[in-house]
Amino acid sequence: MGYELVDLQSSNGGRLLRLFIDKPGGIGVEDCAAVSRQLSRVFEVEGVDYDRLEVSSPGLDRPLRKARDFERFAGQRAEVRMRTPSESGQRKYVGVLRGAADGRVTLEYDGKVVALALEDMERAKLVPEL
Repeated sequence: MGYELVDLQSSNGGRLLRLFIDKPGGIGVEDCAAVSRQLSRVFEVEGVDYDRLEVSSPGLDRPLRKARDFERFAGQRAEVRMRTPSESGQRKYVGVLRGAADGRVTLEYDGKVVALALEDMERAKLVPEL
């Protein structure tokens, strides 16, 4: 349908399915409704058993997972939490994304630029500037 699947969550033993979608220009209520209708039909045909389906935008604090996410949102503030601490014991970084290349994400924080291994990231998300 031309949407990007940002995240998929299931809870309550798979009874609740929650999808987060995006597209250039952002997501509106109509987009969520269209995807929900389409998926309901597909799930019925495929025999997917669930009680509730929620489709929404990823929000202002959008999760970042793929290298292309870090490229797309270069110049914006992000929070990154690493699985393995740095030599100084740091695991959490908040700064401005500068891009991604060769499996590493470049982030500028506190006047320093660090290259963080994408495969070692526990989670990353945009930090909205309100």
